[in-house]
Amino acid sequence: MPFARLAHATTPTCHIGLGLAAVGRPGYINLGREDDLGADRSVEALRTRTFELLDAAYAQGVRYVDVARSYGRSEEFLADWLNARPDVDDVVVGSKWGYTYTADWSTDAEKHEVKDHGLATYERQRAETDALLGDRLDLYQIHSVTPDSPALTDKDLHARLAEAAAQGLTVGFSTSGPAQADAIRAALAVTVDGEPLFRTVQSTYNALEPSAGPALAEAHDAGLTVIVKEGMANGRLAATHAPQVLQAVAEEASLGCDAVALAWILRRPWVGLVLSGAATVPQLFSNLHAPAVDLDVDQMTRLATLAEDPGAYWERRGQLPWH
Repeated sequence: MPFARLAHATTPTCHIGLGLAAVGRPGYINLGREDDLGADRSVEALRTRTFELLDAAYAQGVRYVDVARSYGRSEEFLADWLNARPDVDDVVVGSKWGYTYTADWSTDAEKHEVKDHGLATYERQRAETDALLGDRLDLYQIHSVTPDSPALTDKDLHARLAEAAAQGLTVGFSTSGPAQADAIRAALAVTVDGEPLFRTVQSTYNALEPSAGPALAEAHDAGLTVIVKEGMANGRLAATHAPQVLQAVAEEASLGCDAVALAWILRRPWVGLVLSGAATVPQLFSNLHAPAVDLDVDQMTRLATLAEDPGAYWERRGQLPWH
């Protein structure tokens, strides 16, 4: 299984991956993008920014990169970076299908992406991903599965995904929404010829929204690699927006709120990877301090008080503007 290459990482940052959602397109729902990206969000400006982040991440030992068909040109930017560095052969690449980017490089589009988990969308987007990443693609995930997703019951789709797995591609899924735990457990039950279909799960999990934790632990116990996304809650846990409890613990640790927030996640024994969604190199470097943060029991307990009702958390997330 290509994804197993991650197990051989030996650097201190091996549990941190880099997600390119924030720099693959001009608009996104992360707080603070005006300061992070500035006014120039042209294709070339964001391509340059992506290259800077990838260079910095690789130099610091990061070996997993997360992209998606709906993240604007993220696959294209990553492919260009890899093609310009033929000696870089140890980066593990994960992408996702199921959303189509529709904003046409605009920050004020009426709709930025459209969701469809049907077989036809898989076939189309798989071809698009292959055209850019080819055999550099290690992991392909269904993007944002919810309990009502047809991807959980479509046997024809399952057969096609199993074919891809048989050819060496790791197949996984990501989740979103207040019922992530239900979606995870439903996906764990999906089999083809008696064998589990999925090898990875990527879910939102952070100090504000930890409700998927028990289901993610079950996924880990079932043999799936757990990838955590949105560990910074789309910027709500960054310094300028962080709750007072997080700010206090960060001051005690003499590190940034972001490093503490990600360290809180890394303390879970079932976590395989936590994604950094940094939009700037300084943000990335601050995120990469997370493995060195040694939170004690009292600090972990205090941070646990930040948990919100999942429904309220996702309602607020849905109201975040596309900056």
